[in-house]
Amino acid sequence: MMQLPSRDLVIGTGLFLLVTWLLLFMRLLPLSAGVTGWPGPDLGLALILAWMLRRPDQLGAPVIVLVVLIEDVLLMRPLGLWTAVVLIGSEAARVREPRWRDQPFMVEWLRVAVLIGLMMLGYRFVQVLAVLPVAALGQVILQFLATVAAYPLVVFAARWLVGLRRMGRGDGA
Repeated sequence: MMQLPSRDLVIGTGLFLLVTWLLLFMRLLPLSAGVTGWPGPDLGLALILAWMLRRPDQLGAPVIVLVVLIEDVLLMRPLGLWTAVVLIGSEAARVREPRWRDQPFMVEWLRVAVLIGLMMLGYRFVQVLAVLPVAALGQVILQFLATVAAYPLVVFAARWLVGLRRMGRGDGA
């Protein structure tokens, strides 16, 4: 007999989808007057990793693929490439989450920074191998730094606005 998903799973997944699509909507708004400035942080990636390290039971791989694939289409990135990289990175975080659970936030932040760096490096490597156009290295480094710097703010906002808290030792997964 098929078991229905729990209420927490449905509410958590729904909140994640709502927040990520709100972030994507804000990213697509024409807020600048044609002036290209500094690259902003990838708040969607920071949110995925923050959610994965706090409530991995609420965030399944199909949800991540759906969100990032829609981003790929709307932001005109190579279809599925960033999706695959984010899925691999988020699943690596999911596997390590029980070991990282009791670590202080600074250690989590450092590990997330390394993970984001490896994800961006892998994405760029595959782009070069496939002879796809790549962004300027300086822009990519600035986006990496902005994303890493925004991660604590994303964690704080997710905790304050959505109530996203770290799982305890006896919780679920």
